[in-house]
Amino acid sequence: MAAHGAGQTQGAGRVLGANLRARRDDQGISLSELARRSGIAKGTLSQLESGAGNPTIETVFSLSNALGVPVSSLLSEAPSSDVVLVRSAELAVLSGDAVDLRMLRRLENPGALLEIYDQQIRPGKVQHSDGHPGTEHHVVLSGRLRITAQGREHELGAGDYLAFRAGSAHQYEALDDLVRSVLLLEYPPDVHPVPIDDLH
Repeated sequence: MAAHGAGQTQGAGRVLGANLRARRDDQGISLSELARRSGIAKGTLSQLESGAGNPTIETVFSLSNALGVPVSSLLSEAPSSDVVLVRSAELAVLSGDAVDLRMLRRLENPGALLEIYDQQIRPGKVQHSDGHPGTEHHVVLSGRLRITAQGREHELGAGDYLAFRAGSAHQYEALDDLVRSVLLLEYPPDVHPVPIDDLH
């Protein structure tokens, strides 16, 4: 994966820091309590809230689970227009052992909260997830991808689609070269950080 611009990283860090502070304040929990819930050191959390650091996929999902909010409530700013154009190449990348994610859009409607990601899975390593709320929907654009979920392995090629409830451990592996795919996270209706009416 190519190196990413400092401006992108700083922008993503600023948004994460502001959202993390806001969600923690909303819930009335201390940094120490969030550290206990998430398993992330208090000093690291303090750095993230100040907009510093370079969080991994695992860190952001741990914070999402600890706060009981969708990942997008930590990573996205409210849209400022009725027409939204997102250039994937201009977005900050959230990286894990084998996966690089760019959040393209957060869509919130009554009864549904969706997050759309540009996802790349790098060959040579396996990306493990301990599980999180919601259902994952995957559409492979190029390459061959193995997803292990619900105790079963599924091999996907270009154009293939797979969905599964993501609450239990699951993993991803690129079988040959880099895999390009779209990941859509669908959260249950009760996972809403703020009332719908407050967003507009």
